[in-house]
Amino acid sequence: MTMMIIAFLLGLILCLLSGIPYIDFLKKRTIGQFVLDLAPENHKQKEGTPTTGGVFIIFAVLSASIITLFMAEKFSTHAGIALVTFFFYALAGFQDDFLKIKGHENKGLSARGKFLRQVLIAVLPVLYVMITNDNGTYITFGKYSIDCMWIYPIIAIFAITGASNAYNLTDGLDGLAASTGMFAFLATAVIAHLSGQTYLAIIAAATTGALLGFLKYNKPKAQVFMGDTGSLAIGGLLGVLAILGKFEIYLVLLAGIFIIETLSVIIQVTSFKTTGKRVFKMAPIHHHFELCGWSETRIVAVFTIVTVILCMIGFVAV
Repeated sequence: MTMMIIAFLLGLILCLLSGIPYIDFLKKRTIGQFVLDLAPENHKQKEGTPTTGGVFIIFAVLSASIITLFMAEKFSTHAGIALVTFFFYALAGFQDDFLKIKGHENKGLSARGKFLRQVLIAVLPVLYVMITNDNGTYITFGKYSIDCMWIYPIIAIFAITGASNAYNLTDGLDGLAASTGMFAFLATAVIAHLSGQTYLAIIAAATTGALLGFLKYNKPKAQVFMGDTGSLAIGGLLGVLAILGKFEIYLVLLAGIFIIETLSVIIQVTSFKTTGKRVFKMAPIHHHFELCGWSETRIVAVFTIVTVILCMIGFVAV
């Protein structure tokens, strides 16, 4: 538990300290966000807000995790796989952000190109689990486990890629991704600690601290956005930790709000293509509530409370 606290504090401090010079750098280089024409009208005022803030989140998480893991003498191949995968997702996200900035519009990698990168990166931790873990093809929930055999890698890759995409979709309002993600990783840290997987708990705790630190700069009115650099990597890491820790089913609860956001997009697109009608005023669902008159602060608060409740249910199920 002591090492988890150290990782949390290091993640928090490093993110707070590195955020100031990085945001200044972005402002001097005029590296800002481009807003889609389809976005709610009030989002136009966010045009030009510095983006790629995920860079200093990644720095804080990697640094805090590595330092604490070595202090606790818990750095292992498992931890290395988790952090390398996290870094690869950050690179994919940064490429997407870079193309948006270069093109002066909110269009980066193609949907197919982004998805292909996410899947290929997810293969690394999934193969590692299957090769090194005697229960590599099992999905566990408490005392129960099911051998998924050859279907497991498909499920695991889907879980990691889905978590990455879902978190990316959630990053649409000031403070939303950071607030909900913070509690999802806090829950992950506790579950990993209770299951005796200290290395996972340390990485999750470091991420919790970094997200809390980032919230200082991302709360309304945001000074910086994390961009795909941060959202793809953080969502992917959540999925990777669940796969490595063999608590895949808990991911449904920990990432519950992210899954709801994703389902709202799937429902909206399916409904419009099949019937020509929209179920929501706009998807993802946080935009629906915006257009219903909810303030960003209210939406973030409600979504965060839902995340906390789902995480508490996860604790009970452990």
